[in-house]
Amino acid sequence: MTTVDLGALRDHLRPVAAALRERALAVDTDPGALHALLDSGVLPYRQLGGFPPGYLDDPLRVRGVPVLVRTCVERAVVAETLAWGDASVVVGAPGPSMSGVVVDDLADDEQRDRFYRHVAQPRTWTFFGLTEPDRGSDAAALETAVVAGGVLRGHKKYVGNVARASLGVVFARHRPGPLGVGVYLVDTARPGFDAAPLVTTGMRAVQLGEVRLRDVPLRPEDTLGRHLSPSRRGLLGAVRTFNRLRPVVAALAVGVTQAALDYVRTERSSFTADERGLLETFDDRLHAARALVLQAARGADADPADGTLPAAAKATALDLADEVTRTVPALLGPGARWEHPYLDKLVRDVPGLEMMEGTRTVQRLTLAQGWLQGRARHAELV
Repeated sequence: MTTVDLGALRDHLRPVAAALRERALAVDTDPGALHALLDSGVLPYRQLGGFPPGYLDDPLRVRGVPVLVRTCVERAVVAETLAWGDASVVVGAPGPSMSGVVVDDLADDEQRDRFYRHVAQPRTWTFFGLTEPDRGSDAAALETAVVAGGVLRGHKKYVGNVARASLGVVFARHRPGPLGVGVYLVDTARPGFDAAPLVTTGMRAVQLGEVRLRDVPLRPEDTLGRHLSPSRRGLLGAVRTFNRLRPVVAALAVGVTQAALDYVRTERSSFTADERGLLETFDDRLHAARALVLQAARGADADPADGTLPAAAKATALDLADEVTRTVPALLGPGARWEHPYLDKLVRDVPGLEMMEGTRTVQRLTLAQGWLQGRARHAELV
């Protein structure tokens, strides 16, 4: 559990969020502009990456106290605060990202050191290769496989940062059955690894891409969880990773919602009584969603195997972000999205958040399972 002063962490990062907002439209227009943003030094992406102790000489310091951003609570606060500026940059920045979470869960000491020493170098992106064009993120139905000769063969799609990453993890089947899915640490420079970016409407800094794995060679030391029993690796790694990351995606949605409400109030000086009531209702729901996200993050830190509250948090936060970003542009007139491109960007980014770590339909199924199993004590908040 975190001992960080979360209010101080938010205050420390607000100037960073403001700087991201100033550059948000440039990156949205040209994702390559992310490099100029990194050159500017306004985003301490390495300090916010969640590195274990010993891999950074200059960790983030908040009121003189080092903050490693290793817990789900810390990651959620960082995500929400910076998403007020640009959620896509938060996800598209270099660093361990999702791969780091699964490495933390499954890797042995040698693999963990290999991963973090590599990623600690400036401007090193990673990728998380789970989603497939025909199977989505259903890890139990993967078609990507380790075939004869110990090579990876398959097709992954909608993978963040994959075209510019140098290292990441690939989920692939090595035998039939629920225990037949493995997770492999893969260098993108290996022969047969062919990645390219996709064109997207929102979350453009993430540069979603696809990768074709044409007999990519594997080594024995690439198998994450090789020191664990089959029941503790593979699919379990995906489940625990998603449970830790869903509160973070929910926090991104909270940040986008706050940005939309603040933007409308900045651009318009007065509202009718009905409009004020609408905005105040949104404020109240946002306050509740933020509390639920933090509760879910604390739950994920305490027990990453239980995805009930993370699912509730993501469904709740995305419902609100979707409703707010679809509703508030009308308060600025019929041409608001054309005349206010930052607001238009917020609208376009929300569907990207919807697809990260499972849609709201998936979250509600998870929540229903938790309710039936007696774990959803706070489901009434949804």
